[in-house]
Amino acid sequence: MESLKDSILELVVETSTNLPCDVRRALGRAIERETEPRSCVALRMIADNVEMAADRRGPICQDTGTPTFEVRAPAGLDELLMSEAIGEAVAEATGQGKLRPNSVDPVSGAANPENRGPGMPVVHFEQWLSDDIEVRLLLKGGGCENQSAQYSLPCEVPYLGRADRSLAGVRKCILHAVHNAQGQGCSVGILGVAIGADRAEGYRHAKQQLFRPLDDVNPDPTLAGLEREIVDEANTLGIGTMGLGGAVTLIGCKVAAFSRVPASFFVTVAYECWALRRLGVVLDGRSGAIKRWVYAHDASAQRLARGAGLYATGHEVRLHTPLAEEQVRRLRVGDVALLNGLVYTGRDVLHHYLLTHEPRVDLRGAALYHCGPVMVKEGGRWVVTAAGPTTSIREEPCQAEVIRNFGIRAVIGKGGMGRKTLEALRECGAVYLTAIGGAAQLYASCIEKVEGVDFLAFGIPEAMWHLRVRDFPVVVTMDSHGGSLHEDVEEASARALAKLGDPIAV
Repeated sequence: MESLKDSILELVVETSTNLPCDVRRALGRAIERETEPRSCVALRMIADNVEMAADRRGPICQDTGTPTFEVRAPAGLDELLMSEAIGEAVAEATGQGKLRPNSVDPVSGAANPENRGPGMPVVHFEQWLSDDIEVRLLLKGGGCENQSAQYSLPCEVPYLGRADRSLAGVRKCILHAVHNAQGQGCSVGILGVAIGADRAEGYRHAKQQLFRPLDDVNPDPTLAGLEREIVDEANTLGIGTMGLGGAVTLIGCKVAAFSRVPASFFVTVAYECWALRRLGVVLDGRSGAIKRWVYAHDASAQRLARGAGLYATGHEVRLHTPLAEEQVRRLRVGDVALLNGLVYTGRDVLHHYLLTHEPRVDLRGAALYHCGPVMVKEGGRWVVTAAGPTTSIREEPCQAEVIRNFGIRAVIGKGGMGRKTLEALRECGAVYLTAIGGAAQLYASCIEKVEGVDFLAFGIPEAMWHLRVRDFPVVVTMDSHGGSLHEDVEEASARALAKLGDPIAV
């Protein structure tokens, strides 16, 4: 098995940097269908980012998630050897900046720089009759993972009423999961759904549906009809790309059914963002060398059309940090801006720290970016290899206080924030700026220099990085006058969801 580790490493790098052709085709169809200007621009940015990642061999999204390997192997395979090769490949890919060090001890909070630890990476083994080894890999980020859901039927579903133990009840649960995700899961989204099973296996089976090609057809005609119906109905909700509103919210839904016990009827939804990073290889059972790829991932054969991009419309507002209150007060929901100057990153650990400590830099007039970048050291200097936004709602318990205490003028993230933050924006003269989730290469290209870092002991994703940016594209989605595009879209999509309460035959 002399080639095993190198083959797994190639799989990891390709999965992180090169979107499969079936996902590219689905995104291409979404671009053609979308009519809402904000979502059109966001989809063009996503298309640009996908091609930049493939060309640069950089991570499509900075959140490379939990590496989940599904291995099918002949009887007698040394699973310990296979697991060790996978772990070594993950560690090497992390050192190369193809994966972010995401493994964190839940008790101590310590980060593992090699992306290894109890339960990380995830490896599932299954025997099959072939002499070859099949390895499939899914990189599912935390933002979309947090939007996954499980329902126990019968239950009351918000906006849709009672969901019984029937396909009509299953349908209500799935549609509610789409609505609940809004832009926090980086729509346009993809669903893997498991009907039945127990709680634990429901989540595993639901995630396994994401390994199906988006353009396949379910062999069960009833479930095939349900899959089509869910996509069609979800796209009437008006959530759109990143929750900015629009005609396309979902680009795929894959459903499977599993035996259950009489007392339990679970519906488990694995929500996936547009960046469905999923590939596979078949390896020679003796050498471990790659014999073939399971999914097509030839970027040149299925290249997404390159659009003008958000940064080239000619109608942007140019912002320079530090920001003045009067400048921020002039901004309104829907404005497109190009940010220039120094930006500081800050995620969960930093926000909690700032509740009881002073920052090491002056944050008056600053822009705080909810981002956990992928960083590598080259020639003794830090270089950003991926730098898209993380989901902002996690910082809602702390954000208002941080804005008030330190004079922050702009918060950058994705998915929007809640009423406490909105009130602080109004009171203090600050603004929330949406960056396009998953567009990690596009945003990294806007970073001219890493000028410093604080709190590196928190781990690379949680440290405060000082980034010098140029023409960094964002959309104003919460302003200093009480406006929130996120609230508007959520309320409108809730009204649309309520109209779907009566089941349609599948």
